[in-house]
Amino acid sequence: MFTGIVEEIGEVRNVERRGDVMRLDLAARVAVEGSEVGASVAVNGVCLTVVTTRAGSLAFEVGPETLERTTLGRVKAGDPVNLERPLRFGGTVGGHLVLGHVDGIGTVIDVTRVESTARVRIALPGPELAPLLVPQGSVAVDGVSLTVAALEAQAFEVMVIPHTLAATTFGRLGRGQAVNIETDVIGKYLQRSLALRGTP
Repeated sequence: MFTGIVEEIGEVRNVERRGDVMRLDLAARVAVEGSEVGASVAVNGVCLTVVTTRAGSLAFEVGPETLERTTLGRVKAGDPVNLERPLRFGGTVGGHLVLGHVDGIGTVIDVTRVESTARVRIALPGPELAPLLVPQGSVAVDGVSLTVAALEAQAFEVMVIPHTLAATTFGRLGRGQAVNIETDVIGKYLQRSLALRGTP
Protein backbone atom coordinates (compact mmCIF):
# COMPACT_ATOMS: atom_id res chain seq x y z
CA MET A 1 0.00 0.00 0.00
CA PHE A 2 1.18 3.50 -0.88
CA THR A 3 0.18 7.11 -0.20
CA GLY A 4 0.55 8.76 -3.61
CA ILE A 5 3.43 10.94 -2.40
CA VAL A 6 6.14 10.41 -5.02
CA GLU A 7 9.62 10.06 -3.53
CA GLU A 8 11.62 10.60 -6.69
CA ILE A 9 11.58 10.63 -10.47
CA GLY A 10 13.39 7.57 -11.78
CA GLU A 11 14.46 6.91 -15.36
CA VAL A 12 13.87 3.89 -17.56
CA ARG A 13 17.24 2.38 -18.45
CA ASN A 14 16.12 -0.59 -20.47
CA VAL A 15 12.97 -2.42 -21.56
CA GLU A 16 13.23 -6.04 -22.66
CA ARG A 17 10.47 -8.40 -23.75
CA ARG A 18 10.80 -12.02 -22.70
CA GLY A 19 7.80 -13.85 -24.11
CA ASP A 20 4.70 -12.38 -22.50
CA VAL A 21 6.73 -10.76 -19.69
CA MET A 22 8.53 -7.41 -19.87
CA ARG A 23 11.67 -6.74 -17.85
CA LEU A 24 11.89 -3.12 -16.75
CA ASP A 25 15.23 -1.68 -15.56
CA LEU A 26 15.15 1.69 -13.81
CA ALA A 27 17.73 4.14 -12.54
CA ALA A 28 16.83 5.28 -9.02
CA ARG A 29 18.42 6.64 -5.87
CA VAL A 30 15.88 7.00 -3.06
CA ALA A 31 13.70 4.00 -4.01
CA VAL A 32 16.71 1.67 -3.96
CA GLU A 33 17.20 2.18 -0.23
CA GLY A 34 15.48 -0.63 1.66
CA SER A 35 14.12 -2.21 -1.54
CA GLU A 36 15.41 -5.77 -1.46
CA VAL A 37 14.43 -8.50 -3.92
CA GLY A 38 10.74 -9.22 -3.36
CA ALA A 39 9.93 -5.71 -2.13
CA SER A 40 7.16 -3.62 -3.66
CA VAL A 41 7.68 -0.28 -5.40
CA ALA A 42 5.06 1.85 -7.16
CA VAL A 43 6.17 2.77 -10.67
CA ASN A 44 3.87 5.41 -12.20
CA GLY A 45 1.29 4.20 -9.71
CA VAL A 46 1.67 0.50 -10.51
CA CYS A 47 2.71 -1.81 -7.68
CA LEU A 48 5.61 -3.93 -8.93
CA THR A 49 7.91 -6.48 -7.29
CA VAL A 50 11.66 -5.92 -7.28
CA VAL A 51 13.47 -8.83 -8.97
CA THR A 52 16.98 -7.35 -9.05
CA THR A 53 18.61 -4.52 -7.14
CA ARG A 54 21.99 -2.90 -7.60
CA ALA A 55 23.54 0.40 -6.61
CA GLY A 56 21.48 3.04 -8.38
CA SER A 57 19.09 0.66 -10.12
CA LEU A 58 16.04 -1.56 -9.69
CA ALA A 59 14.58 -4.16 -12.03
CA PHE A 60 11.05 -5.52 -12.27
CA GLU A 61 9.15 -8.12 -14.28
CA VAL A 62 5.82 -6.90 -15.67
CA GLY A 63 3.24 -9.56 -16.54
CA PRO A 64 0.65 -9.54 -19.34
CA GLU A 65 -2.28 -8.37 -17.17
CA THR A 66 -0.32 -5.36 -15.93
CA LEU A 67 0.86 -4.56 -19.45
CA GLU A 68 -2.75 -4.60 -20.65
CA ARG A 69 -4.23 -2.56 -17.79
CA THR A 70 -1.54 0.11 -17.39
CA THR A 71 0.74 2.39 -19.41
CA LEU A 72 3.91 0.46 -18.51
CA GLY A 73 3.81 -1.44 -21.79
CA ARG A 74 4.41 1.87 -23.56
CA VAL A 75 7.49 3.07 -21.67
CA LYS A 76 10.89 3.22 -23.37
CA ALA A 77 14.48 3.90 -22.41
CA GLY A 78 14.95 7.47 -21.18
CA ASP A 79 11.37 7.94 -19.98
CA PRO A 80 10.89 9.45 -16.50
CA VAL A 81 8.74 7.53 -14.01
CA ASN A 82 7.28 8.34 -10.60
CA LEU A 83 8.63 6.10 -7.82
CA GLU A 84 7.32 5.48 -4.32
CA ARG A 85 8.23 2.85 -1.75
CA PRO A 86 5.36 1.28 0.23
CA LEU A 87 3.81 2.81 3.31
CA ARG A 88 5.28 1.52 6.55
CA PHE A 89 3.05 1.00 9.58
CA GLY A 90 3.39 4.00 11.84
CA GLY A 91 4.35 6.20 8.89
CA THR A 92 2.58 9.38 7.85
CA VAL A 93 -0.15 9.19 5.21
CA GLY A 94 0.54 12.44 3.40
CA GLY A 95 -1.73 11.77 0.43
CA HIS A 96 -4.38 9.03 0.54
CA LEU A 97 -4.37 5.23 0.60
CA VAL A 98 -3.22 3.97 -2.80
CA LEU A 99 -3.04 0.26 -3.60
CA GLY A 100 -1.01 0.45 -6.78
CA HIS A 101 -3.78 -1.37 -8.66
CA VAL A 102 -4.65 0.71 -11.71
CA ASP A 103 -8.34 0.97 -12.63
CA GLY A 104 -7.86 2.31 -16.13
CA ILE A 105 -5.79 4.35 -18.56
CA GLY A 106 -6.83 7.97 -19.01
CA THR A 107 -5.75 10.45 -21.68
CA VAL A 108 -4.59 13.98 -21.01
CA ILE A 109 -6.97 16.31 -22.85
CA ASP A 110 -5.32 19.57 -21.92
CA VAL A 111 -2.70 21.10 -19.64
CA THR A 112 -3.34 24.74 -18.82
CA ARG A 113 -0.72 26.73 -16.94
CA VAL A 114 -2.15 29.16 -14.41
CA GLU A 115 0.83 31.23 -13.28
CA SER A 116 2.99 28.69 -11.38
CA THR A 117 0.29 25.98 -11.16
CA ALA A 118 -1.29 23.79 -13.81
CA ARG A 119 -4.84 22.62 -14.47
CA VAL A 120 -4.82 19.16 -16.03
CA ARG A 121 -7.94 17.75 -17.72
CA ILE A 122 -8.01 13.97 -18.18
CA ALA A 123 -10.45 11.86 -20.19
CA LEU A 124 -11.71 8.69 -18.54
CA PRO A 125 -11.30 5.40 -20.44
CA GLY A 126 -15.03 4.65 -20.12
CA PRO A 127 -18.17 5.24 -18.04
CA GLU A 128 -17.32 2.64 -15.38
CA LEU A 129 -14.88 4.90 -13.50
CA ALA A 130 -17.13 7.98 -13.38
CA PRO A 131 -19.16 6.84 -10.32
CA LEU A 132 -15.91 6.32 -8.39
CA LEU A 133 -14.84 9.96 -8.68
CA VAL A 134 -16.34 12.76 -6.62
CA PRO A 135 -15.59 16.50 -6.56
CA GLN A 136 -12.91 17.24 -3.94
CA GLY A 137 -12.30 13.49 -3.63
CA SER A 138 -8.97 11.72 -4.01
CA VAL A 139 -7.56 10.15 -7.16
CA ALA A 140 -4.11 8.81 -8.05
CA VAL A 141 -2.78 9.70 -11.50
CA ASP A 142 0.49 8.01 -12.45
CA GLY A 143 0.90 7.35 -8.74
CA VAL A 144 0.43 10.96 -7.66
CA SER A 145 -2.20 11.65 -5.00
CA LEU A 146 -4.42 14.48 -6.25
CA THR A 147 -7.76 16.11 -5.52
CA VAL A 148 -10.53 16.10 -8.11
CA ALA A 149 -11.05 19.80 -8.85
CA ALA A 150 -13.82 19.39 -11.42
CA LEU A 151 -15.81 16.45 -12.73
CA GLU A 152 -17.55 15.85 -16.04
CA ALA A 153 -19.39 12.82 -17.41
CA GLN A 154 -16.30 11.45 -19.15
CA ALA A 155 -13.44 13.54 -17.76
CA PHE A 156 -12.07 15.18 -14.64
CA GLU A 157 -9.66 17.97 -13.75
CA VAL A 158 -6.92 18.29 -11.15
CA MET A 159 -4.95 21.34 -10.07
CA VAL A 160 -1.23 20.75 -9.68
CA ILE A 161 0.92 22.93 -7.42
CA PRO A 162 4.50 23.98 -8.30
CA HIS A 163 6.09 21.45 -5.94
CA THR A 164 4.22 18.55 -7.56
CA LEU A 165 5.13 19.80 -11.03
CA ALA A 166 8.81 19.76 -10.03
CA ALA A 167 8.85 16.57 -7.93
CA THR A 168 6.87 14.32 -10.29
CA THR A 169 6.48 13.66 -14.00
CA PHE A 170 3.51 16.06 -14.05
CA GLY A 171 5.84 18.87 -15.04
CA ARG A 172 6.34 17.06 -18.36
CA LEU A 173 2.73 16.06 -19.09
CA GLY A 174 1.40 16.93 -22.51
CA ARG A 175 -1.82 16.68 -24.45
CA GLY A 176 -2.61 13.15 -25.65
CA GLN A 177 -0.40 11.45 -23.06
CA ALA A 178 -1.72 8.26 -21.48
CA VAL A 179 -1.82 8.11 -17.66
CA ASN A 180 -2.64 5.47 -15.06
CA ILE A 181 -5.75 6.18 -12.98
CA GLU A 182 -6.53 4.61 -9.61
CA THR A 183 -9.73 5.74 -7.94
CA ASP A 184 -10.18 5.91 -4.17
CA VAL A 185 -10.32 2.38 -2.69
CA ILE A 186 -13.07 3.40 -0.24
CA GLY A 187 -15.39 4.25 -3.12
CA LYS A 188 -14.68 0.91 -4.79
CA TYR A 189 -15.57 -1.08 -1.70
CA LEU A 190 -18.71 1.01 -1.18
CA GLN A 191 -19.83 0.49 -4.78
CA ARG A 192 -19.24 -3.26 -4.51
CA SER A 193 -21.15 -3.49 -1.23
CA LEU A 194 -24.12 -1.60 -2.64
CA ALA A 195 -24.11 -3.75 -5.78
CA LEU A 196 -24.21 -6.95 -3.72
CA ARG A 197 -27.20 -5.56 -1.81
CA GLY A 198 -28.98 -4.78 -5.05
CA THR A 199 -28.83 -1.02 -4.53
CA PRO A 200 -28.58 0.85 -7.88
